Amino acid sequence: MSRADVDTAELTDLDRAIINAFQGGFPVVERPFEPAATALRERGVDVTASELVERVRHLDDAGVLTRFGALVNAEEIGGTATLVAMHAPEDRYDEVAEQVNAHREVAHNYEREHPHLNMWFVVSVADESRVEEVLGEIEEETGQPTYNLPKQDEFRVEAKFMLDGPVPDGDVDLSDRGPSVTPEDRRTLTPDERDLVLEIQGGLPISATPYADVAAELETDTEWVVRTIKRFNQEGKVRRVGVIPNHYALGYTENGMTVWNVPDDVVQEVGPAVASLDFVTHCYRRPRHEGVWPYNFFAMTHGRSEAESQERIEQVRDVMAEYWDVGDQTTDDEQGDWDTLFSTRILKKTGIRMAERADANTE
Repeated sequence: MSRADVDTAELTDLDRAIINAFQGGFPVVERPFEPAATALRERGVDVTASELVERVRHLDDAGVLTRFGALVNAEEIGGTATLVAMHAPEDRYDEVAEQVNAHREVAHNYEREHPHLNMWFVVSVADESRVEEVLGEIEEETGQPTYNLPKQDEFRVEAKFMLDGPVPDGDVDLSDRGPSVTPEDRRTLTPDERDLVLEIQGGLPISATPYADVAAELETDTEWVVRTIKRFNQEGKVRRVGVIPNHYALGYTENGMTVWNVPDDVVQEVGPAVASLDFVTHCYRRPRHEGVWPYNFFAMTHGRSEAESQERIEQVRDVMAEYWDVGDQTTDDEQGDWDTLFSTRILKKTGIRMAERADANTE
């Protein structure tokens, strides 16, 4: 099976249990698959540790997972990233996309449905001052203005995708296993920590002893790797440890970026309320751009069909309406209080240049 031809109907009950149970909370201990298998057996899923290793490896090879391991929080590692919107003329769209994508600082780029701002990309840099330089270069090359939309408040970043099957609530959390660690009040990395971040950013080895395998690559102690990853998890440098699913492969193909013109005096109440919806994967406050972009609140939703996606967007609106008088959706003819920008094409999707950002933050 190729990475592009995953059929969710072919997923076994064990596959579904793994995906539901371990999108976070995977144990950070020397032999993590043993307590993980025990937790599944306690929930009625008959599996041994070795069988669990093999099945996670299969899911990874088949493209059901993007990787297995620690989801590194780049913001806490160093540098910065920002979301940028721009207009690309229809007759030059692909040309403009190539010009934008040629910048190594551009990590992700999407075509989105909007009558004007139809190209959305992320700029990731080690030094925040570089953002304006990159945007200036893009504007000069394309002849189009860019609109910088940096994150002002983060209410949620937790992209989890559940399936019908065992452990439907995804309530397995084994993150308390292993050594007791104490978070450190330090933003910078040591050289050894930087090397660890770069080693694990693309995933852990899928073996009975993944942390020992990382330690062997770094020529260091397994205990240090275990303790450091667990501490990073507590400090927020690692968002979670577990399986990272390919949501497209799981059928979550409807990717809607909902945007809202929320009154400034209720944003701090609205944010946590919308973030509490389990299908909202990202939720932020970002700046408006007068005369071009009136929205200050972003909530990303995912659905397995257009109908499910629309239903979820309506649920976001219902929550919003508890805090302010939400008007109509924007149309081609009239500016409203909110809109949904569906992605129609992935133009670029690469890593976020973690090495440069980590290097810049290493003491």
